[in-house]
Amino acid sequence: MNNMKKKLHKLWETKTKEDEWWSSFVTAPLAIMVNYFVVDYKWLTPNLITLFSFLVAIIATGFIVVGGITNFIIAAVLIHLSHVLDCMDGQMARYRGISSRSGSYFDKLTDQIQVIIWFGAVGYAAYLQTQNVLPVFLAFAGVSFYSLRGYTKYVAIYTEMNDNKDYLTKKNQEKIDEESGKKENAGLDHGMSANILWFIKEQRKILSFDEGVFIFMLSFALVFNVLTPMLWVFALSQLFYGFYRALQRGYQIHTNKHPQILSVTGK
Repeated sequence: MNNMKKKLHKLWETKTKEDEWWSSFVTAPLAIMVNYFVVDYKWLTPNLITLFSFLVAIIATGFIVVGGITNFIIAAVLIHLSHVLDCMDGQMARYRGISSRSGSYFDKLTDQIQVIIWFGAVGYAAYLQTQNVLPVFLAFAGVSFYSLRGYTKYVAIYTEMNDNKDYLTKKNQEKIDEESGKKENAGLDHGMSANILWFIKEQRKILSFDEGVFIFMLSFALVFNVLTPMLWVFALSQLFYGFYRALQRGYQIHTNKHPQILSVTGK
């Protein structure tokens, strides 16, 4: 029993503090539960789980394209299964101490592809329902501006690296220092009131409209067959965050490059 408890605690420690909204209290805990039973099978590697997650995502896309409420519900279940597996691979790698750059790369790459094909499939399914091209446009716009969020980040890093070769090292150290300064205020070693308070605070993350929120949005829209309204939310939220991130990154670069000019004009 003591070893089982230690194993569970060690697995819980692999859960990242900055998990996205739905991941934080649904798919990541489910992934820990599944990992508890499979993490010691050496043949089952994190990269293999990443592959399973991606294959399940493709199958879910097929059910969306075929259409029909039954297929939509199956797709919603498969989307959740894919995301549980997506959480599992990182947890398993951290548990075993075998995290790798290539694993992180393929994990992020497949995440991006999944967002594109899921929303693209929903746009197509909504088009078949309405015979209106608007849902396809909304899906395209949402995916485009979601991609812009990531693109501006890497353009900003590239720009900063051209000016300061130690930029990433500095930022990484700042992140490590920030993480080490955070105290765990919820989890297996905390009482119910602390976990309830943590859960309430986590709800703020829904406004980030990132992948963790997308899992819920897609599943809700498929189960209740409200595809076009969900696509409106997706497109508008990504339009806002795409422009916001672009302006934010540009301002940060300008501040780093010309701190004295900004300090003078800001008075």
